[in-house]
Amino acid sequence: MVTDGKIWVASKENNEHVCLIPKLANRHGIIAGATGTGKTVTLRVLAESFSDMGVPVFMADVKGDLASLADAGADSDDMKKRIERFGLSDAGFSYKAYPVTLWDIFGSKGIPLRTTISEMGPLLLSRLMELSDVQADILTVVFKIADDQNLLIYDTKDLKAVLNYIAENNKDFEAEYGKMSPQSITAIVRAVVALETAGGEAFFSEPALDLADWLATDENGRGRIQILDAQSLVSNSKMYSTFLLWLLSELFERLPEVGDLDKPKMVFFFDEAHLLFNDAPKVLLEKIEQVVKLIRSKGVGVYFCTQNPRDIPDGVLAQLGNRIQHALHAYTPADQKSVKAAADSFRVNPEFDTFETLQALGTGEAVVSFLQEDGTPGICEKVSILPPQSKLGAIDDARRGLLINGNLLYSKYAQAVDPDSAYEFLMRMGLEKEAEEEKAKAEAEEAKAAEVEAKEQEKAELAAQKQAEKETLAAQKAEEKAALAAQKAAEKQAAADARRNKQVVKSVGNSIVGTLGREAGRSALSGMGGIGRKVGANAGASIARGLFSTLFKL
Repeated sequence: MVTDGKIWVASKENNEHVCLIPKLANRHGIIAGATGTGKTVTLRVLAESFSDMGVPVFMADVKGDLASLADAGADSDDMKKRIERFGLSDAGFSYKAYPVTLWDIFGSKGIPLRTTISEMGPLLLSRLMELSDVQADILTVVFKIADDQNLLIYDTKDLKAVLNYIAENNKDFEAEYGKMSPQSITAIVRAVVALETAGGEAFFSEPALDLADWLATDENGRGRIQILDAQSLVSNSKMYSTFLLWLLSELFERLPEVGDLDKPKMVFFFDEAHLLFNDAPKVLLEKIEQVVKLIRSKGVGVYFCTQNPRDIPDGVLAQLGNRIQHALHAYTPADQKSVKAAADSFRVNPEFDTFETLQALGTGEAVVSFLQEDGTPGICEKVSILPPQSKLGAIDDARRGLLINGNLLYSKYAQAVDPDSAYEFLMRMGLEKEAEEEKAKAEAEEAKAAEVEAKEQEKAELAAQKQAEKETLAAQKAEEKAALAAQKAAEKQAAADARRNKQVVKSVGNSIVGTLGREAGRSALSGMGGIGRKVGANAGASIARGLFSTLFKL
């Protein structure tokens, strides 16, 4: 409850109010105690009070009984006794419902809550996927390459696409970013697939949570209470804790510096806080401690809820100025040591033994120490926690459905969208590369076909040329042969003609010579009478022809 500008959390045995000062609420706090000691009721009372002051609240609902903050409480014998005991009627106590928004990473018990791979970042993502140091370093390099090449990594398929792209072009990146073994990249891809199986495929998508939607009040000026259903999520401790750390980091990075305000801008309650720190590497613990130290200047208060303060690292525990410690049990020497450490962390109250009191506290009782006006821890007090004004217990599915579907943010976040990002870009680039390769292949085939065709044409032209040359040569040979034959025929004819002419000449010559010889012989022997002339004619003809033949041969 809010009274006199302060958060009335509990009362001492003498009914003196024990209050948390709003302007010191951003100095963080812890709510601790064994199971069944009343931590959940304390969470509700604080959340209701912050909401009444107009401070938005975030709570992780591990047991499923915080959603009933949306319904007003009801009278019961126990409630009547508590109201009378604390004098709440005179203080304006009334049952009322609070402006609650239900969220669920898996989208079944609340509005789907999402973020992107890029917003999660390589450090938290490495923890979520349980990567080795070498693999975590490679993942950091992968994010760097994606930033340098404007590859937007929204979801898990984007991350796998970038990993495969880097693996395929490893040598191109090696000189600038260092060597990344294919085995390590393959191991990271397998881890991404495992993350998808665990629900990461739904969580890492768009639309991502806009934290501005959480820094809101209702129409009455009350801070809205954002409740994350973590009943299923808490079984995957890595995802649960990583999400909460991401949420805290996002607030730290996005909210401006505001210094000390009259009241926080927002308050976070992290239930099962030990899961945040289990098996966390040193670098992550340092980041958590840094964020917790510095986020108060952004006006954000962080309250860790756990069973034992020893669950919180000392560096973080030292930042938690407001402390509510419910009962602790010491069944073993180790338990006694833990209780002693918890008792020693309080400023001593001489009226009681803190160590003994912590072990004897009943349900709803606690030892508390809030920061005083000057910022110093107050003396611890044994108190009883006030009852909540909202309904205790869980709500049924029908009521949950109304709260989910009736919320204005449901229409904004209900349906996942797949924006144009690294996966689509690399797919297009791959298709373009494939098209270019196909085009180059087709051009090469065309060039090869043209080359073959040119060679065939050249071969055909060469064959035609050879054939033409052969035909020309054959024609030349035929012509030469014909000419030779003609020449031979001519020569033969000439020889025949020559022989014939010779024979004619000879015959004519013989005839002429014979005639001349005969006439000469006849004349020479004409004195011998007829016989002499006949003999002379024959002899003259023979002699003349013989001389002619001899001369003709010459």
